[in-house]
Amino acid sequence: MQHFITPANAPPFPEIDCGEGVYLWDRAGKRYLDGSSGAVVCNIGHGNARVKAALLKQVDRVSFAYGRVWESEANEDMAARLVRMADWGYGACFFVSGGTEAVEAALKLARQLSVARGRPDRWKVISRAPSYHGSTLAVLGVTGDPDFGGPFAPMFVMHPKVPAPLSYRPAAGMDAEAYATHCARELERRIAEEGEDTVLAFIMEPVGGVSTGALVAPDAYYREIRQICDRHGVLLIFDEVMSGAGRTGKFLAAHHWRECRPDIVVLAKGLSGGYAPLGAVMTTGEIVDEVRAMGGFLHGHTYAANPLACAVGAAVLDELERRELIARAAAMGERLQMRLKEVQARRDCIGDVRGRGLLCAAEIVADRATKRIFPAEAGAMDKLRALAMEEGLMLLSRRTSGGRFGEWLMACPPLIVSEEEVDMFAEMLDCALKRFEDWAAREGFV
Repeated sequence: MQHFITPANAPPFPEIDCGEGVYLWDRAGKRYLDGSSGAVVCNIGHGNARVKAALLKQVDRVSFAYGRVWESEANEDMAARLVRMADWGYGACFFVSGGTEAVEAALKLARQLSVARGRPDRWKVISRAPSYHGSTLAVLGVTGDPDFGGPFAPMFVMHPKVPAPLSYRPAAGMDAEAYATHCARELERRIAEEGEDTVLAFIMEPVGGVSTGALVAPDAYYREIRQICDRHGVLLIFDEVMSGAGRTGKFLAAHHWRECRPDIVVLAKGLSGGYAPLGAVMTTGEIVDEVRAMGGFLHGHTYAANPLACAVGAAVLDELERRELIARAAAMGERLQMRLKEVQARRDCIGDVRGRGLLCAAEIVADRATKRIFPAEAGAMDKLRALAMEEGLMLLSRRTSGGRFGEWLMACPPLIVSEEEVDMFAEMLDCALKRFEDWAAREGFV
């Protein structure tokens, strides 16, 4: 079968056969450690029997009930669990089929809220560059990577951008702390430049995903952006599609910064662990009441609040609690970063190791002293991923904005990973990096 998403000259995909725990097997019987949880999705690993049982139980009851006509026990149960685990006074959930849908729903909710409050001129959504928030035409306008716009740029509205507080590549003459302060002040400057009465929201990932390689800003940054949004009546939206559902060692990554509660939170990926398409928008009951007062949320999808997906999501949340996987993510994340830094000490091609919990990344460079990355024609990340696969390690990588912000490997195994499997991850990565450095030297890239 031909794949739309790959170039004509790309090598064929491996054929998946099965998965169990933190492992995947191809049709030839080779085993791979799922080092990136797919696309940072499979938080509770593969083949979970309890989730399977919940799915089958719901199938026996009803697999579909249109959310504009029916309420369902599965939807109510999932919402109650999510609100309890998220804490912080959130009291309303809107369920969709994935991350991009959830971000778009959050933006529309913010816009309708502003209209309900008598502020129809507020429509601009400020985001960071680099960033990634989804791939529909509406959401491409807030995604801070022009590579994703490409030929579709004439079809969407480009929203304002401010710099992301990059810790490894801050602006010249600044350290990470100073640059983060600068980036926060750039948000306030941009609000003023656009006109406060036109700015609706600021959206960001509290811990970066593939667009920034698990970026974690200094603590003061989060406090300052919350204060800026409050001063100017701008809604703060946290995109936790990748960082949420326990991956960073807290249920929400936002919980690491209690003084920075977002007005709206977006979740997906690990929310269902890859067992069903599911995303969620979470906010306060007060915000929802204002929107309902003007006739209800003017938005929806066929599979919104799908009972089958919600039953699966509730079972995944049960597993997070029953197996204490959020605390495990914190502990195994510390071990993973320690092991990655040991590999960094041996391999010159790792420029930086960063992240929080089991959302980590290793930034790959051709020259550590200058932070120079490999040229595009080297196809460095494709080569490194292929070598890792040969070692039995599946990884996710990204080269953002044509390499302007660097390129990295995501180190994000499932939350069920053991100490021995973390060590195995590091050993396989070390072997792949050794072969990669030998290849780069032979090809003259270093």
